Amino acid sequence: MDDTQRPPATMLTVGGRRLATLVRPGAGPPVVWLGGFRSDMRASKAEALDAWAAREGRAFVRFDYAGHGESEGMFAECTISDWLADAEGVIAALAPQRPVLVGSSMGGWIALLAAAKVRPAGLVLIAPATDFTEALMWAQFPEEIRAQILRDGVWQRQSQYSPEPTPVTRALIEDGRRHLMLGTPIDPGCPVHILQGMADPDVPWPHAMRLVERLPDTGVILTLIKEGDHRLSGPADLDRLVAAVEGIASRDA
Repeated sequence: MDDTQRPPATMLTVGGRRLATLVRPGAGPPVVWLGGFRSDMRASKAEALDAWAAREGRAFVRFDYAGHGESEGMFAECTISDWLADAEGVIAALAPQRPVLVGSSMGGWIALLAAAKVRPAGLVLIAPATDFTEALMWAQFPEEIRAQILRDGVWQRQSQYSPEPTPVTRALIEDGRRHLMLGTPIDPGCPVHILQGMADPDVPWPHAMRLVERLPDTGVILTLIKEGDHRLSGPADLDRLVAAVEGIASRDA
């Protein structure tokens, strides 16, 4: 889809920040897309879900966190607390009935955190990066990078997904510690379906297993894709995603 065919975003003010949103009206429960770290609401998985929602007449909401995509704000000035507040504000304004939250990577962590307030009808999590600032960043960084973050307040991390480096700030790491979940049981109060690639270098599949161990004994499905990478955006991956969302969304339709 070229820029002339892309639906224009609508700006929604949340906590003083203007966030870009796209809303497809339809039947409920509404499906809400929660994107990943430095991703945006027009990524291929979100587009695939929008196409499904259009075919099925389902309500679908997507947005960009502050500092992401078309929303206002500076990425390096934001933290998990900011992006969680963005998600909660968008859901309250645009999907007030119990939604199905679909979280990709960081969005999986945001979905789990938001569940306490939002009370979702279901969760679909794609390579959920729960606690990633601590478990997948800080704990994995060599001492010289940790020292630089503590000294300078930021380290520019090269990314295979973007030509621009990603700033990893001291504020992001320290704020992330306020939201860690994997040390205690997690009960989102709804069915959960996790899609996880076993060839994912960013969120290794054993990390998803740590989450599964913390979730309830019933109502949780884990789908492992042996050749799957972090993006899980190939045609078969998108089919699995749509099927997972449809399976959960149909329960309360």
